[in-house]
Parts: sequence; structure tokens; C-alpha cells
Amino acid sequence: MAIPVEEAIAALSTFSLEDEQPEVQGLAILISTERCATNSPIEFGDVAAYRLSLAEDTKAVNQLNTLIHEGREMTSLLYTYRSCVKALPQLPDSMKHNQADLYLETYQVLDLEMSRLREIQRWQASAATKLAADMQRFARPERLMNGPTVTHFWSILKLLDVLVQLDHLKNAKASIPNDFSWYKRTFTQVSIQWQDTDSMREELDDLQIFLSTRWAILLNLHAEMFRTNTVEDILQVLIVFCVESLELDFTLLYPERHTLLRILPVLVVLASSSDKESESMYKRIKINRLLNIFKNDPVIPAFPDLHLSPAAIMKELSMYFQNFSSQNRLLTLPGPHEITPRELQDYQRRYLIVNHIGTIRAEHDDFSIRFASALNQIVVLQSTGTTDSDWSREVKGNMYDLVVEGFQLLSRWTGRVWEQCAWKFSRPCKEPASISSHQNSTTFFDYEKVVRWNYTADERKALLELVGFIKSVGLMMERCDTLVADALWETIHAEVQDFVQDRLDTMLRTTFRKKKDLSRILSDMRTLAADWMANTNRGDPELRSLPQENEEIKQVAFYPRPVAPTTAQVHCLQFLICELVSGGNLRKPGGLFGNSGSGVSVEDLKQLETFFYKLGFFLHIIDYKATLCTLTDLGFLWFREFYLESSRVIQFPIECSLPWMLVEHVIESQDAGLFQSILMPFDIYNDSAQHALAVLKQRFLYDEIEAEVDLCFDQLVYKLHEIIFSYYKNFAASALLDQSFLTVCDDADNYSTKPMRFNEILNLRRIKALGRTINLRSLITQRMNRLFRENIDFLFDHFESQDLCAVVELQKLLDVLKLTHQLLSEVLELDSFTMMLNEMQESLSLVSFSSRLSSQIWAEMQNDFLPNYILCNTTQRFIRSSTGARQDSEKATIPAEKPYLYCGSQDLNLAYQSLVALYSEFFGIPHMFAIVQLLGPRSLPWILRAVLDHISSKITAIAPRIAGLQEALPKSINLLSFDGGVAGCQKFIHEQLTWGARSELKTEVLHGLKEIGSALYWLSLLDIVLRQTDTVQFMQTAIWLGLLPGSDGEVKKPDNSDTPLVNLFKNVASAVVSNPSCLNPSSFLIMSKQAEAADLLYKSKLSSGSVLEYALAFVNAAVDRHYSKWSATPKTGFIDITTSKDFYRIFSGLQFEYWESSLLDTSRRNESLGDSVAWAACTIIYLLGQQQHFELFDFSYQFLNVAEVECAFMMQSSDRLKAANNLQGYENLLEAMKKGRRLNNHVFSILRARCPLEDKTACAIKQSGAPLHRVRFANTVSAFETLPQKGT
Repeated sequence: MAIPVEEAIAALSTFSLEDEQPEVQGLAILISTERCATNSPIEFGDVAAYRLSLAEDTKAVNQLNTLIHEGREMTSLLYTYRSCVKALPQLPDSMKHNQADLYLETYQVLDLEMSRLREIQRWQASAATKLAADMQRFARPERLMNGPTVTHFWSILKLLDVLVQLDHLKNAKASIPNDFSWYKRTFTQVSIQWQDTDSMREELDDLQIFLSTRWAILLNLHAEMFRTNTVEDILQVLIVFCVESLELDFTLLYPERHTLLRILPVLVVLASSSDKESESMYKRIKINRLLNIFKNDPVIPAFPDLHLSPAAIMKELSMYFQNFSSQNRLLTLPGPHEITPRELQDYQRRYLIVNHIGTIRAEHDDFSIRFASALNQIVVLQSTGTTDSDWSREVKGNMYDLVVEGFQLLSRWTGRVWEQCAWKFSRPCKEPASISSHQNSTTFFDYEKVVRWNYTADERKALLELVGFIKSVGLMMERCDTLVADALWETIHAEVQDFVQDRLDTMLRTTFRKKKDLSRILSDMRTLAADWMANTNRGDPELRSLPQENEEIKQVAFYPRPVAPTTAQVHCLQFLICELVSGGNLRKPGGLFGNSGSGVSVEDLKQLETFFYKLGFFLHIIDYKATLCTLTDLGFLWFREFYLESSRVIQFPIECSLPWMLVEHVIESQDAGLFQSILMPFDIYNDSAQHALAVLKQRFLYDEIEAEVDLCFDQLVYKLHEIIFSYYKNFAASALLDQSFLTVCDDADNYSTKPMRFNEILNLRRIKALGRTINLRSLITQRMNRLFRENIDFLFDHFESQDLCAVVELQKLLDVLKLTHQLLSEVLELDSFTMMLNEMQESLSLVSFSSRLSSQIWAEMQNDFLPNYILCNTTQRFIRSSTGARQDSEKATIPAEKPYLYCGSQDLNLAYQSLVALYSEFFGIPHMFAIVQLLGPRSLPWILRAVLDHISSKITAIAPRIAGLQEALPKSINLLSFDGGVAGCQKFIHEQLTWGARSELKTEVLHGLKEIGSALYWLSLLDIVLRQTDTVQFMQTAIWLGLLPGSDGEVKKPDNSDTPLVNLFKNVASAVVSNPSCLNPSSFLIMSKQAEAADLLYKSKLSSGSVLEYALAFVNAAVDRHYSKWSATPKTGFIDITTSKDFYRIFSGLQFEYWESSLLDTSRRNESLGDSVAWAACTIIYLLGQQQHFELFDFSYQFLNVAEVECAFMMQSSDRLKAANNLQGYENLLEAMKKGRRLNNHVFSILRARCPLEDKTACAIKQSGAPLHRVRFANTVSAFETLPQKGT
């Protein structure tokens, strides 16, 4: 029975078509290609308003720009030309009688294509004639008109570049002569029936000559240029302009640089081809400058899959220009295929991106951070509406500088991609590297040799990274277009007004006051560009011109106005600057801004030069989106028209497509750093499609690109397991994110994870594929296990590439990963997280107490933390010294991260990075908590012993240095006399400290003490953290151990022998065993025994010792080995006040000189040592029993006593002015000494509390490290108690 249609539709409507597949990020939105600034929208019609007599120049510029636009359309037409002959049908023998009709149809088809070629022929002849006439008009020796301007120069160069590209493309296209031969053959057959075909045949012959003659366009241009008047001067000016722009890197965009490189060899050939003064060019431009340029760039990009070689161009053109054939030095330059193996390595280091990717990566990271920071300042500035014009101008000026820097970076990076592609096309691989893995492939296209087999894995990775950098920076800059537009325009306005109203005003009143001609040009520049409405302090012009007020008028202030100069204003300003520095003679030696005789000072010339090149940048900055579009356009990586023609195929497989090769590389390599760029190659398809429609205007190219994108995108389905891992990682990171952070965030929703269900996918155990059954759950589980291990390894690598302060970040990230593992374990059978963590830490052995993490922490402490960090005792933090030399060893490269290997999404990554950045500049209690949590009780003793051994080795290392200082001191040192006052005491101390020639020993001793003190304080922080940890554990276990607080503050222990924990398990075990239905009573008895063992274990932890006490005992044992050398026993039994060999005397002198030098030295040595020296020295003095000696006889302490007595005596004598004069200059020194005394007293108080010296044996320790019995003291748990046994 048939179902009614209405019911079927109603039934179908009940089915949900929505799937639960995670969304994949779409392709990037194309940037607008609208242009408004770099090309004048009114064709420089407003130039006439400025009355600079540039009518002829403007007319010529507009004419050249029109020719350039037409020529680029001709170039696009010729580049996309494909042979029509391949599509023509071939008649079988049975249809030979219809051959005439076939010829007619063929002729009609080919005539349409040949008409386009005839149009190109006519256009190039017209362009050559107009260009030659333009150059001849401005090359006359007498100056009848102003010009050519810089804009005119660029128009000439761009038109020449179009002609060169068109000529090169005509020479390279083999299908054009082939189609023409068919066209001529069909014309011969068809024209038999026609009349008056002579003109058509003549036109056909001209076209044949044009197509068959190599470099026909340049030859025609040369003939037109030298027909009536020589143009050597203007050619030389153009060459100088190109050479200076290339040598000084004055081009902002890479297309401009490539234009100069392409046209320079042609200009050299044309200038050298003149019959007269052909050698004058080399007097003006040294040939070595040209050779350097041609050697540095032996390959120049011309088209996506075509390149130019200056050496090849000059060699080939030398056959047509006899005068140039004598230039042997230029003609002996090697072509790309003639480069020697030694030079080849140098060129590969220059062209291959893989050799620069490290620098590029650092540039990208640095620029992204600074640009984001500047953008935040712009947002704050706009939100606050501040009236602080200085700060506003600084913020906007910083944004302008960053935009220029961003454009330069993008230009340099995209230019590198172009140049690498050109280099690869010029150097195809000879033998496919992976032919063994492609046994089925018997044909290797030429395109495969230059693309598929010509890129190594590292080169593909580098190219993919660079593509990601270009697109990410471009997108970041494009998104803030409207936000920074006003800032950019205001900055440009301020730059122009500052120059024309302030600097030019200064020039008019100083340098050019008596030079009327030059003053007129400066006045024209001010009239042209000055915005007097924005001037806030114009004042009276007569007053401003007075000489006595020159010092008062420093700078002119302006209202911020987002009014940028027009193209015509920039055009005219550049012209006037050229007139000013060259005197209207651009042919002068030395270049445009060289040493001229115009009378312009060097300082003014430098200002004019800087502003001149800034003007060229302004237009690109104003044309923000169009510039970004140009700089981020990577569509050329897909086009392959030349190789399609040479390989005689319709299209290549996707394995030969460079964008898909990059995607495939990510898929095959599973590189963590490339995952975030996996969709970047699809932006290449975006760019190529846009280029095919907007520039090349060919729909068939767009269709081919669309088909390839559809095919390639289907290959990304396998990313499912990575998406699952990323989702759970996001969920875990969001759950562990600090709630206080989310409370103050306006975009808190960005840090939450939208729910997604993967249960159905993860439960698919039987997937049928080609008759096989695949357990998808098992494959995903394996991948997850590998990803977790990879993630742990990545976190360790990330930590190993940073300093010790990153331990907080590592601890937080491991917590996120552990929660991710816990969530995924609910749906998958994953390996134990603890087992994977121990495996990656290489700590699976039961007898190994070190681990990868503990080894790294100790390596960082030994190589970086202890030598380079300084202690601030007040804040209990270590910070990196700004002047101390780094002694850390080379670190491994930071592994490039995928988003999900860190925290998940980009927003969460930024959130966690913002949180951990709070801990990245210091080391303190939070870092020690992280170390304790990461290492645990297994590895902490190992690192503790390593630190103690390091202290012992440092004490041993400084012992001979201290002995050297002891030898330099006099045999006896008396107390300071109060008679000489402060100055006399200082002089006396300097006389006693006679170790000035042993400054190296002093420095080594101070740095050794610094490391010892840092290690001791690090152990004190560890002791604080462990005590807090033990306290928390005690609060958790006390109730189970029967420990209760008493009224007197003491802990009450249970009366009976068993604790509540043991009683609970004993009662349960007895109840279960007495039950006859119990099948396995022994297991409960075992649990009861295990409870007793746990009871003993927890009780033993209640009496744990102090890490700091153990460390002080260990240090005391190390100091005891040097007791006889550092602490002399008084011969009389009384305190010897003249002794000079004790350790406290050495430190007293070092401390005094250190405080003096820290106040006199501008490098602020105090920052390089900090408070660690006091900790080490006071500890050694205390353990040697010299504390009282130090407090009595220390130079600084005595110096303070003398100063106090002297000040008090002067105050009593009513001569307060004399008292102030006597102590003048010593205030800072006395204050430093007082601070040092307070610090020393603080350290001694801690040492007395934690290590009271009742007798010498109280802190004794064996050489093996085992402690001896020591006297116990109140309120401190002994560090040397053995674990209590049961019943004791």
C-alpha cells in the first residue's frame, strides 16, 4: 500500500538533520582590495591647485598609469593563455569531405585568440612609443618643465617592468607559436575563397615576426627610445634610483623591490647600448654596486611559476646590443644553473625559509605581543577619553610604528616565500627523493620535480609556519582596522605638521634665511601641507621671527586631527624635497641625498631624507586594507600555468599541489607546532581564487580551485580524535580556571566550554570498511594514550626551555592534564596517569629517587638560579639580577605548541598565560609549593642532598680565596679611633684593607657567599612549605589518630594503645569473621593489619624534623673543616681585639667595601648580589662562634658608632651646621650600613631560634652526612630524631 506524499513528508520532517560533529574552523574572510590612496582617485587633478608647474609631469604620470593598468591586463591574459589546438577535434577518414568546414570552424575559434595577441602587439608598440617620447621629453639638457618627479620615476619603472614581464612571458609560452602555426595554416586554407587578403597577410606576417622574435618588445622599445634623442641621462638617473632604493632598502612592499630587481638589468643594458657616453654610467655608478645586487639576487620572481635571472637576461640581450657585449664583468655572472656547489650552499641559506624560520618565529612572537599591548592601550585611550595630549600622541605614535613594522615584517616574509618559490623553480630536483615509496608512479611531471619532490620535510614545515605567521599577523592587523584608523591618520597628520610647521620654520630662520631660492621652496612646502587650523600656538609671525626668541620656541603644538595628506600632496612634497636637495638637477653625482653642492647642511639633509621616505610610507599606511591584501596574498603558491603547458596535461593531481602538500605534511608529521596552522593552507586557496576572479578574470581557474578545495577538505575527517582530546582539555582548563579571574572578566563566556557529546563515536567498536572490521574505540584509545604522553613530554620540554620560575606554570598545566585524563577515563580505558607521568619522568625504577623533573630543577638551580638570582629578604622572593652574568647552559629549543597541548582554546591559553605571568618574574613561596607537589616525598630528599652538597662544595671552593684575602691583611687591626671622626675612620679602614690588588678574589668570595646564601634561603623556603604541608596533613589525620587539643595547648593522645583508625578496622574485621556466612575472612584480617601499619606511618610523620635545622647542621660540618683557618683561638684566653685572620674580619672588610662600591658604582652592584651574602656570611660567622666578635669589631658597626658619637657631640656643642657639614656625603653610606646591620641581626635571630649553640657538639654531623646527637631546645622539633617505634 502506497504511503501518501503528505504523510511521507510529515514523517521525514520528524527526523533531525543536525549532526553532532564538531565544527571545523572555516576559511578566513578575504580582505578588501579597494584602493584609495596609493593611486590618486582623481588622477592628480588637484596638483594644479598648488601652482608648481607640474602639469606636464602630471599628464605624463596619468598616461603611464593608464598604460600600466592596460599592460597588466595584457599580462594576465597572456599568462592564463592555454593552447586551443589540444581541444580541436580530428576528423576521421570517413569525414574528409567535411574538412573545409572544419578549417573554417577552427579558424573562427583561433581567430578570437589571435585577435587578443594582435591587441597585445599593438598595445606594446603604442606603449613603447609613448614611453620613449616621455623619457625623451624629460631628458633634454635644457630644463623647460619641472620633473620628472619621484612618482613619475615609479610610473616609468612600473611600465618598463610590465613590458619586460610581457616579453618574458611571450618568450616562455610555447603554446602561442603552436596555436599560431595552426591559425596560419587554417588561414591559408580559408583565405583561398576570399578577396583582398594582402593586408590580412601583411598583418599576419607582422604578428608572426612579433611572436617568433625573442625580446621583440625590448628591441622595439630600444629603437623608439634612441630614434631622435638619446636618453642616457634619464636612464642613468633611473639606475641610480633603483640602486639606492635596493641598497638602502627604501621600499616598504616586496612587489616594489621585485620590480626594481626585474627592471635593473634591463636598464643597465639599455643605458650601455648607446653609441655615445656608454661608459659614463659606470663612472657614475660603480660596477661593483651592480655586481653585488645581481649576485645577491640571482633569481627574481616574475610570475607564480616563472622567474627571471639578471645574468641570463644580460647574456641573452648582449647578442642584440653590441655595445653591451663588451661588459665582461656583467656577462660573466653565473646563472642559477651555473652556480658552483660552494656558492650554492650560500644561496640556499639565503633563499630557503628553513634557515630563517627561527628568526622569523622570534620576530612573530615579539611583534604579536607588542602589537596586542599597543592595541590595548588604544582601547584604554578611547574608553577613558583622556585629555593628556602627550600620552595620547605617544600611544598613537607607538601604534603607527608597530603598523609600519608589521607591514615590513609581512613584506619581508611574503617576499621570502616568493623568492624561495623562484629559487625552487630555478633549481628542480634531479631525482625524486621518494621514488621508492611510489612504485606505482611511472611518470614524474616537471612540476613534481620543482614542487612535490623539491621540498624536504623541514622546508615544508618552515613554509607552513611562515604561512601561518603571515596570515595570523595579517588577520590580527585587519581586525583592528577601524580601531587604529584614527590613530594612524592622526600620527601621519602630526608627522607632516611637525615637519612643515616646526622643522621647516627652523630651517627658514637658520640655514635658508639668506637663500631666497631655497627659502621659496620651503615656503611652498609649508603652503602646500601646513594645517594652520590645527596649530595651537601660532603666535605673531613677527615675534616668531625674532632671533632672541629662537630659544623659547622649541616645538609647535597641534590639535590631533585625523586628516591625512592626499596622494597629490605627497607627490608634490616629494618633488619639492628633490628640488631642494638637488637644485633641480637629478643627474648630479652622489645620488639624490648624496653630498650635493646645494648648500644644505648635513643635519637638514638628514631630516629631509627621513621625511622624504616617510612620505612614501604614508600612502601605504592610509591604504591600510589594500596594503594588507597585497602583503598577505599567497595565492601564487597554487598557480602552475607554465608547467601545465609544458607537461601537456589539463591539471595536476592534488599530491602535486603545494597548498595540499602543506596540509598533508601536518597530517603525516603530527607535529605539535603545526596543528594550529592546519587550516592555513586553505587560505592559500582563498587567495588564489580571489586572484583568479579579480586579477586574472578567468572563471575556469576558479572552477579548478574550487574542485581541488572540495577534494582536499574531505581529507581532514581523520582529525576527529584530536578534536575530542581538545574538547576535554578545554573543559578541564575551564573548570580549573580561577573563579576570581572569571568574576572580573567581561568576556567570561569565552572561557567556558560548550557541551559536546562524543559517547556515540567513542562506543563505535565495529566499523565496517571494505569488508574489514575496525575498532574505532580502540584506535582512539591508543591515540589518546600517545597524546597524553606527548602532552606530558611537551610540558616538560616547555619547562626545560624556561627558568625555574616556570615551575608554577608546569604544576598548573599538569593539573589541567590530570583532570582531562580523569574526564576521558570515564568513557575510555586509558593508562594510569601516574604511570604515564612516571614513564615520561624516567622514574619507574624502585631504587631511583631522581627523575627528569628533579634533575631539571636542580640543573636550573645550579646553572641559572643560584648564580643569577638575587634575594630580597623583605619580600621572601628571588628575582633575576639585571647585571649579573648568565651562567646557564644551552637550553633545548622550546617545542612549538598546539593549542590543546597547553590548555585548549586560544582564550584559555591566554587566560592561563596571564595567570602564570604573575609568577614568571620572581621565585617565592608559590613556586616552592609547586616544587613540593611535583616532586613529592620521593625526589625531595635527593634534591635536598644535592643542594647541601653544592653548599659544601662552594664552601670548599671559597676557602683558598679567603686564605688569599687573609694573607693580604695586616697582622693586627686595631679599633677605630673616635678622634679622627668619620673621615678619619674611613681613611683608617682603607689603610687596613690592603687587598686592593686582589679584586678577583673578593669578587669570587662574594659570589660564592651569594650562592651559599641563596641555597640556604631556598632551603628555608622549603622548610616553611613542608611545615605548612605537614600541618594540613596533621589536621586531616589527627582525628583518626585520636589526637585532640588540650586546654594548655598541648596535644592529648588516646589513653588506650589503639587509635580510632585501628579500632574501626579491628571491630569490622571481628564482626565479619564471626559471621559464618563470610567466605573470605582473611582479607578483612589483612585490612586490620594494614590499618595498624598505616597508624604507625602517620604517627611517624607527626615527628618529622626541620629541613632548615638539618641544613644548618650539614653546613656546620662543612664549616668545621675550615675552623682552624677561619677562627683563631686567643692565646690569652680573652677576646683578641686585634686579630685580623678570622672569618668575621674578612667579611667585615668585604661588607664595608661592598657598601661603598655599591653607592659609587653606577652599575648598582647591590642588584647582582642582594641579601644572600648576608645570609651566608652570618650563618658561617654564627656557626664559627664569632657572632659577638663580629658585632663588636665589625668595621661598619664601629663606623656607625663613630658617626653617632660625632653627631651627638656636634649637637651638644650647638654647632649644628658644622655637624651637618662633617657628615655631608656619608648619609647614603650610613643608611646602607644601618640597613645591613638590621639584616644581619635578623639573620642571627633566626639562627639562634632554629639552631641554638648550647655547646659545639650541638650541631655536629658526621662526614658521611649522618647526624650526631644534639641538644634539644624548646619549641623546635629536633631534626635528628629517629622515627618512633611502636610502644616507645
